[in-house]
Amino acid sequence: MVVQQCRDGGGARAVRALAAAGVIAVTAGCFGGDGGGGAGDGSGQRAVAADRPLDLLGRAADVLVEAGGAETRTSMESAAGGTRVTIRGQGAYDFRKQLGRLRVVLPKDAAGKDAAGAGGHRPITELLAPGALYMKNRGAGVPDDKWVRIDTTGLKDGNLVTGGVTDPMAAAELLRGAADVTYAGKTELAGVTVHHYRGVADLGRAARAASPQSRGALSAAAKGFSKDAVPFDAYLDEDGRLRKVRHRFTFSSDARGPEVSVVSTLLLYGFGLPVTVTLPDEDAIYTGEIRQG
Repeated sequence: MVVQQCRDGGGARAVRALAAAGVIAVTAGCFGGDGGGGAGDGSGQRAVAADRPLDLLGRAADVLVEAGGAETRTSMESAAGGTRVTIRGQGAYDFRKQLGRLRVVLPKDAAGKDAAGAGGHRPITELLAPGALYMKNRGAGVPDDKWVRIDTTGLKDGNLVTGGVTDPMAAAELLRGAADVTYAGKTELAGVTVHHYRGVADLGRAARAASPQSRGALSAAAKGFSKDAVPFDAYLDEDGRLRKVRHRFTFSSDARGPEVSVVSTLLLYGFGLPVTVTLPDEDAIYTGEIRQG
């Protein structure tokens, strides 16, 4: 987990530790401010800004379920020993089935090599499913043709940061725990008018209000993070669809360690996209020992 890896030091050592955990980091501005790809979804009919912010954010996950599939870009940024590490992902997600597939790219270290060394590490393929994370090209002694399966309900962070990608449905469900929300006005995101909201989400409240598929992971996060309060910036289009959300998670690496901050950003576009995700068979799951970095 990231929680265990952020104690190591900076530079290449921090990158190796994060890569061994399969964690991704992103800058808060990785999409060029409020911009992003893939507009062209049509304009909405509802006056989102006129609705109560808490109501809008509380039903954001439900609106995404109605929309079906979407393309997504993700980024996550964390600091270890004064070195900021950024990992990015891109793929698609089905909000009805809560299944997704992403291609995750690890960062390079200070020497210009990636975390696997001179040979380079191929992008990691991640499959997201309710209660589970599957990873291929994981490295750390895992055969190239095998997948690693992680029970996200058993992770202290509920896979909000461990995989380097915050599950898109979990990111939306977190907004069910929103409080102290302010409306920051209208702006444009990839040519689409969006409404910007700032607030703080409570992990415990979000877990209690979440769908059954997300509740286990969010409940684990509510117990594992050092702070239940998760500041966020959310951008909704005229139809109430979440286009972009940025969360700031805080946790401690151990009981005596310093607090670690992770900024996770999710961008959604191309709504209505058919998304096909096939989970690996049991014989494709690696059950051996995973080498630690």
